[in-house]
Amino acid sequence: MMGNNKEESPSRVPVPPSKPFLTSLKSNLKETFFPDDPFRQFKKQPLSKRIILGLQYFIPILEWAPHYSFDFFKSDLISGITIASLAVPQGISYANLANLPPIIGLYSSFVPPFIYAMLGSSRDLAVGTAAVASLLISAMIGKVVNPIQNPQDYLHLVFTATFVSGVMQASLGFLRLGFIVDLLSHATIVGFMGGAATIVCLQQLKGILGLTHFTHETDLISVMRSIFCQTHMWKWETALLGGSFLFFMLLTRFYSKRRAAFFWINAMAPLTSVILGSLLVYFTMLRNTVFQWVESTISEPDGFQITVSDNGYQDGDHHRNYCLVAEGVAVGRSFAMFKNYHIDGNKEMIAFGIMNIAGSFTSCYLTSGPFSKTAVNFNAGCKTAVSNIVMAVAVMITLLFLTPLFHYTPLVVLASIIIAAMLGLIDYEAAIHLWKVDKFDFLICINAYVGVVFGSIEIGLILAVATSLLRLLLSIARPKTTVLGNIPNTMTYRNTEQYRFAQQVPGILILQIHAPIYFASANYLRERILRWTYEEENRTKSSAETSLQYVILDMSAVGSIDTSGISMLDEVKRNTDTRGLKLVLANPGSEVMKKLCKSNFIEIIGHDWIHPTIARAVGACSFALPTSKNNSVGDGANTQDINIWPQDESENPD
Repeated sequence: MMGNNKEESPSRVPVPPSKPFLTSLKSNLKETFFPDDPFRQFKKQPLSKRIILGLQYFIPILEWAPHYSFDFFKSDLISGITIASLAVPQGISYANLANLPPIIGLYSSFVPPFIYAMLGSSRDLAVGTAAVASLLISAMIGKVVNPIQNPQDYLHLVFTATFVSGVMQASLGFLRLGFIVDLLSHATIVGFMGGAATIVCLQQLKGILGLTHFTHETDLISVMRSIFCQTHMWKWETALLGGSFLFFMLLTRFYSKRRAAFFWINAMAPLTSVILGSLLVYFTMLRNTVFQWVESTISEPDGFQITVSDNGYQDGDHHRNYCLVAEGVAVGRSFAMFKNYHIDGNKEMIAFGIMNIAGSFTSCYLTSGPFSKTAVNFNAGCKTAVSNIVMAVAVMITLLFLTPLFHYTPLVVLASIIIAAMLGLIDYEAAIHLWKVDKFDFLICINAYVGVVFGSIEIGLILAVATSLLRLLLSIARPKTTVLGNIPNTMTYRNTEQYRFAQQVPGILILQIHAPIYFASANYLRERILRWTYEEENRTKSSAETSLQYVILDMSAVGSIDTSGISMLDEVKRNTDTRGLKLVLANPGSEVMKKLCKSNFIEIIGHDWIHPTIARAVGACSFALPTSKNNSVGDGANTQDINIWPQDESENPD
């Protein structure tokens, strides 16, 4: 001991000074909502500079536009024209999928990209309509209003849903709740997107087979029943044409993947298919007998009106928002990693929200950042979000001058375009990877896929999120505990299951807890620690080894503890005392030490039995053991070594 300097001894774990409640609350809120500390750039800046920095933070285009160069513009021009050639046919196709007039799909690729170019933080994200969003709108709002019988009411509900979705997205961003998106795991997104893509492909068989009547349900059984109950209505001409265009687009995609320099071939394939299909219908007599085409539905819709339904269509908005925001942010972050820059999830949600709010007032429906279009934009060599502006201008020119050319576009070609795009979303390779790496993640993925395909969009998403939350709760309620042993000739302690050559210290049981201790896990940890103790006692008795004397709990991974956890430690302490054992703590963190001090547990266990490292704890226990029992503590971890402060320790078990 060191007399008056006892509390400052390096062999003891200090109790950090307590902070005032308001200071602690402020710190916790800052870490929760502002982990990136966005206000650090405003510190020690004059008022004028703060105003400029604030505008640049919320309107990123003001930050990079002054440094924009002509070389960047040349790259963005090529990228913008390339994705515009993809946006026009996809806009018409996805609008048809959502049971909307085709011109709505073109509007949705015109206004939102302008907004995102000013507010978005991604240089690569290409904004536009998405197949999954179109399917969700058709499935959910179609249950409330029939798009064929009441087209105006259906259209107003779509605009209202877009407005509500935008408000929710922007609110999540302004309230700094971007971390909520992280609850939708990668496995969930893979399964959900794959299931939605499967359903979309099956529904496009209506156009491929030339059917006029089709189910509005989205589950596999209903879709297949609708197809095979109308075998007498199948048209081989549309099937042949649709299969040919589908083969053409898949072939161009395959070739583009093999030769990256020819990415533009895949990007131009949908527009080429639309042009060829329109010419075929126009110059043949089949348009009057076989093919269904876009006709005069490319006309200007009514303006925005807020429409409220008594049936509560908004219930689906939460699922739709959650999935689209997660997809858009995930896509942006994926491509940002390739260019080594950061994407702010909260700013992205604000950008998505405002562009959908603005879009709802300009005859646009829900838009996001689809992966397929973003991949084309990235491969085309885009440098900034100006590529979205170029795309929007190209779509505007199409709206002003070229819409009559799409009058004879056959629906079978649009169906082929959608199927070709959706096949790329069925990521079976990712599912196989999940199976190899983590079976539970694979189960989450399959739950989402099966729920969407055999149930509905809502059921699939609910199943996936519920399974993900179940896993999260299990990891909290059933944290892992492991037995540690000494690595020979070192003072390092590792998991004995992973390191087979690690040796347990005679008379000492070292356990590591791998998670914070909360009320949900307290009872389990108590039972698990006592079980480890019983098993170790039985093992030493049966093998005639040194009897168990000490139980060391490595607390290095315990970031926090609540009152239930402290009560658990107190119960374990009393139980070990009754069995003639001594409980020892190693390396508890500052938050844990503060709570143990306030609860008087330190006085109960004794400060001398709380050590900063496992080696210190083992050294103290070995020194206290009777000489006859101190026969060996490992080749490099004997009593003399352990009582010396290590110069270079690594005691955080893998």
